[in-house]
This record gives sequence, structure tokens and C-alpha cells, in this order.
Amino acid sequence: MFKPCVIIPIYNHPEKIESVIERILRDAFPCIIIDDGSTQPCKGIIEALVKNKPNVFLLRFETNRGKGAAVCDGLRTAFQQGYTHALQVDADGQHDLGDTIKFMSIAERHPNAVVTGIRIVTNAPISRRLGRVLTDVLVWINTLSFSIKDSMCGYRLYPLSSTIVLLDRTQVGERMDFDTDILVRLYWEGLTVRQLKTRVIYDDKIRSHFDLIKDNGRISCMHTKLFFGMLMRLPFLVSRWRRPVS
Repeated sequence: MFKPCVIIPIYNHPEKIESVIERILRDAFPCIIIDDGSTQPCKGIIEALVKNKPNVFLLRFETNRGKGAAVCDGLRTAFQQGYTHALQVDADGQHDLGDTIKFMSIAERHPNAVVTGIRIVTNAPISRRLGRVLTDVLVWINTLSFSIKDSMCGYRLYPLSSTIVLLDRTQVGERMDFDTDILVRLYWEGLTVRQLKTRVIYDDKIRSHFDLIKDNGRISCMHTKLFFGMLMRLPFLVSRWRRPVS
């Protein structure tokens, strides 16, 4: 059985959320919006969307807890509602939602794999591009594999049964450290990671919620924890080199 949905964590991104929802519904995929403490006008826009659009479910929190915490709640809700897979999409409109069908198609053929995007970026700030390269190197070290690229991409499809087992057993990053943290840990669990090149457009008019000091500090701590976790899993990770990719 393959029953997918789309989950969208949102915190004060009123500019694009309506067009994002409409584009997803055009492909007939149900949506779960996780409102992570948004204020007006974003809060009102979300309420109107849920009221007027079919197949849109709202999960709301009054205070902001972080992207990772919001996505985890969305994944649990999707699983409880009977979905088998959930595609994570950012609310700021930077993802090419024309690729949603491609993500779903790969997941349907490989239901036990994580399918994650590799961003094709034409206008990203140099600091983000350098950060992406550094993160790739650290992830290769922490997985002993070159199979994961662009681990911070938030355009990603999860097989829910395996992901919920991980979340029930392990605390993952609750803010901007989430995307890399959960992907490495799912790889450690033995899941195959399949990747899809996808176009991303950065819009300077849309404010980023990335805190240079706090989030970079969290990401540094995350990579340190992952490194020691890798050392504990050395025999298993080395053994994966000899396995064929399914």
C-alpha cells in the first residue's frame, strides 16, 4: 500500500503559503499544515485555507518550538491518520513543487527508502553554498559514505513506519539541525537514501528564520554527537559498503 501526504511546517511565512497549498492540491495530495506558533497575518491566512480547501488538515501550536519539532509532530500525525509516506515541503515557496510527483514516484517504487532533494541553486548567498559544502563533508564522515549530498535540503519524503520507530527511540534536532540529524540517523538505521535533483529559488524578500549564532551552534553540536555515534557504529557502517543498493 502506498498512501502519501504532504506536510508543511510553517512559522510566519504569509507570502507564499496559499500558492504552495494550491499547487500541492492540484496534484491531489492531502496536506497537513503544522502551524508552529505563527502570528497575524499568517495565522489568519492559514485558518482561511483550512476552512476553504478540502484535504487540508491543521495542526497548531501557540508557541514556536522549532522546525524539527514541527516536522516530527507532522510525521506522527500523518502516521496516525493512516498515511504510509510524508513529503516535507517548506512553506516559503522556494521548492519546485512540480517535482512532487517525481518524489512520490520514486517512493512508490522504493517504499523503504528516504527520498531527499539535491538543490539546484542559481542565486544562493555564498555563505549558504559554503555551509552546504562543509555539511556534506561532515555527513560523509559521519556515515562513512558519499551517498548523501545536500543533507540540509528540506524537500524530502519519509517512509513513515521506519521514521516513527526512530523518533520513538531517539531525540533528534528540534530546530534547523533537524534535517541533517534525522537523515544521518535514518541512514544508520539501514535505510537507503535516494536523491532527486530539484530547482530551488531563493527570494531575498522572504525572511529566513535561520539564526546565524544559535543555529550554527546547534548544528556544530549535532555534528559532534553524530561523529561519536558513527564511531559506535563503525562495523555496521563499514559492512554497508559491500551491500548492493536495492
